[in-house]
Amino acid sequence: MALSASALALLAQHGLHAEAIALANGTQLQLLTDVRVVPSKRLVAKAVWQGQNVFAKLFAGTQASRYAQRDQQGILALQAAHIATPTILAFDQVQDSGVRVMLIEAIEDSQNAEVFYTHASSKPRLHLLSQLVGIVAQQHQAGILQTDMYLKNFLVQSSDQNAMNHIYSIDGDGIRKVAALNQHQALQNLSVLLSKIDVIELEQHLPTWLALYTKTRGWSGSPDVQHVQQMIHKQRAEMASRYADRKVFRQCTDVQVTLNSQQFFARSTSFLHLPIPATAKALDAVMQQSALLKDGNTCTVASTPVAGQTIVIKRYNIKNLGHRFSRIWRPSRAAVSWANAYRLQLLAIPTAKPIALLETRYAGLRGKAYFLSEYLDAPDLVEAFSDCSDSVSRAALVKAIVQLCYRLWRQQISHGDLKASNIKVLAGEPVLIDLDSMQQHRYAFLANRAHIKDLQRLMQNWKDDTSLYNAFVKSFKVIYADHAPLKQAGILSD
Repeated sequence: MALSASALALLAQHGLHAEAIALANGTQLQLLTDVRVVPSKRLVAKAVWQGQNVFAKLFAGTQASRYAQRDQQGILALQAAHIATPTILAFDQVQDSGVRVMLIEAIEDSQNAEVFYTHASSKPRLHLLSQLVGIVAQQHQAGILQTDMYLKNFLVQSSDQNAMNHIYSIDGDGIRKVAALNQHQALQNLSVLLSKIDVIELEQHLPTWLALYTKTRGWSGSPDVQHVQQMIHKQRAEMASRYADRKVFRQCTDVQVTLNSQQFFARSTSFLHLPIPATAKALDAVMQQSALLKDGNTCTVASTPVAGQTIVIKRYNIKNLGHRFSRIWRPSRAAVSWANAYRLQLLAIPTAKPIALLETRYAGLRGKAYFLSEYLDAPDLVEAFSDCSDSVSRAALVKAIVQLCYRLWRQQISHGDLKASNIKVLAGEPVLIDLDSMQQHRYAFLANRAHIKDLQRLMQNWKDDTSLYNAFVKSFKVIYADHAPLKQAGILSD
């Protein structure tokens, strides 16, 4: 694999070539592929140095020295506390340049914990989480606080996807030494990590993890589970909002943004290889030659092949001058879809991957807007149930849909139009689409009210199929420990 365009741009700013970067100590570094790029500031890449595979961190900009030293100090703090972390092999700078370089040993057969957690089966996932809770407890016991508490900041060495050998704490930049952590600060930090965990898995195993944490810390009593759940819920909601409602609308690792007086254009960096039309005129031209999936007054949807991949272009039209003025202070429905697609991705709820967002602008007013996403070649719920040839497959799909509803409810998210055609089924798993009415509610009573409407809309799909309707009722009754929303939606009787 080669370096990305953003990595090459950072190197070019400092006159560097990936094939041969001369360090001040007389050695040379060869960069192979980037892992993370913070434009104009930082590059993390797989590399070769003195014949061995390493991870290279390059720090650029006016604060390069400060950030490099902070990263180094974080790793040294972990080592001093005897917490496993990859060894620093060299700490130097690029010859005749202000770019600082830290070289770290490459842990063979490894992947970050987020990747491992996503792809592992249930038992190794739970083992991983228990290990991570134990490591965080060790960090806290040693007076170490990980301020950037993400699964990706732990490295799992594994011989295969379901077996772990060692777990390493990485990213010294987020490590801080603190004089002492009180219980609230410690649980707050732990809750940040646990907010990345699946809702159902978390509710089932949180008491066990808190008991493990308490034992490692040597506390006399375990914290209140419900209180910690509330802390985790708050962390998860704030994290999702920061990311989906703000971060993906500016230049960041995941999104590339261009803005001028005529348009706002955001692209997912995962799809930079696709030659996506970057103006409203070009997108309209493509849509005229594409297969229309919907042609309405307020919305036009088309599918089209781009470089061998089929994508969906959804254009939100402006009906009249009054409609245009009504959108002045509100995000476009395309922007809502863009934010919600990233929100669901962050929360590990399946949806079509977002590709691009384009909003036209006229004298500061929003005009037509476009949301581009991947095309899912998959049946909707009605088609999927029609294709179910046995009761086992049907029961599994019903359970998966009810679990999806439960996850949305517990995270105070409502879809707004939960009809069968807005749920695709891919490899047996439900995938949400049509996200322009989705909301993440701040207040529980609003979330509950919206969730009841979602449940009622979902169950309308099966009003003429008594057998399937009853299968949903049975599954809802098992999965929802709290039956109140089910009773209010008319799914269960009092």
